Amino acid sequence: MELTTTSFEDGGVIPDRHGFARPVSPGPVELSENVNPHLAWDDVPDGTRSFALVCHDPDVPSRGDDVNQPDREVPADLHRVDFYHWGVVDLPPDLREIDEGEFASGPVAGGQQVAAGPYGCRQAMNDFTGWFSGDPDMAGRYYGYDGPAPPWNDSIPHRYIFTIYALDIANLDLGEDFTGQDVMDAMGGHILDEASVFGTYTQNPRHR
Repeated sequence: MELTTTSFEDGGVIPDRHGFARPVSPGPVELSENVNPHLAWDDVPDGTRSFALVCHDPDVPSRGDDVNQPDREVPADLHRVDFYHWGVVDLPPDLREIDEGEFASGPVAGGQQVAAGPYGCRQAMNDFTGWFSGDPDMAGRYYGYDGPAPPWNDSIPHRYIFTIYALDIANLDLGEDFTGQDVMDAMGGHILDEASVFGTYTQNPRHR
């Protein structure tokens, strides 16, 4: 399989319009346009009965001591963990393209609140659900796509990896409220092929 996008160059910088947040002056950040990128795929294997789509950031700080703290910077050598920004399952087997802005266009405080997406798909709760759980202005269930918003004082740009999976089943066995990690777990033994693209994003003025 091959996955491509017209929204950014593979391995290049993701434009601010795809971010959940972006730098602003005076700063540090503001909500951005939160538009999902365009994605297209081909060379699909025989026997594909559905697709799943996942976007994750593998560069999230494992500890929040320094995150978004003035006069500090998150150290580059800090252990990093995954953060899931988008999980989609049960995409139809004849689908080959997702348009820019088709799944998300504009940030929503408290999350999109709707698991159902285009083409009869189901969408995971992304990890902003947990991140904002203690924030009275932003807490909620964040289903579907919510884009990059790495710490504005992180010393490294973050990678955002978009992966399409061709599956040998039409529907993944998932409950009503599932996560990106749940998608990864449920696909075990059902992946016929996969393909990825990635882009980078930072809100740290030193790296823009």
